Amino acid sequence: MQKIAPCLWFDGQAEEAARFYLSVFSGSRIAATLHYTEASPGRTGDVLAVTFEIEGQEFMALNGGPQYQFTPAISLMVHCSSQAEVDRYWSALLDSGGKTMACGWLTDRYGVSWQIVPDVLLDMLRDPDHDKANRVMAAMMKMIKLDIGELEKAWRGD
Repeated sequence: MQKIAPCLWFDGQAEEAARFYLSVFSGSRIAATLHYTEASPGRTGDVLAVTFEIEGQEFMALNGGPQYQFTPAISLMVHCSSQAEVDRYWSALLDSGGKTMACGWLTDRYGVSWQIVPDVLLDMLRDPDHDKANRVMAAMMKMIKLDIGELEKAWRGD
């Protein structure tokens, strides 16, 4: 068990969302499901929470009700090693109702915000040559889904 694990608040879709995330990410599993009991506020037997893992990271999906919604103020960043990986996660997380944002951000059909980020972008932004880093930042700011080829062109000054 991890010391710290994110808890995602859903309005009745916790189990559905957890299964969706398992379909997107390999190396994922449901670890446990909690159900409402006679002593809890929900209907006895309904799913209260689902603990699941994505790539070794533990999450809890909680059926907390309609009081709160997700915002981009917190997002889950997915490190990608290739454009194919960026494309795969981008498409899968947008499936069935997600929305694009900017600079590699999107919200999935449940409203959870994700950043789909090629690792090379972070390396280019950390380049000690500030002109290169600035060109990459300017290019990224114009993108919706991040394009490694275009970011590399900006970094090279093409």
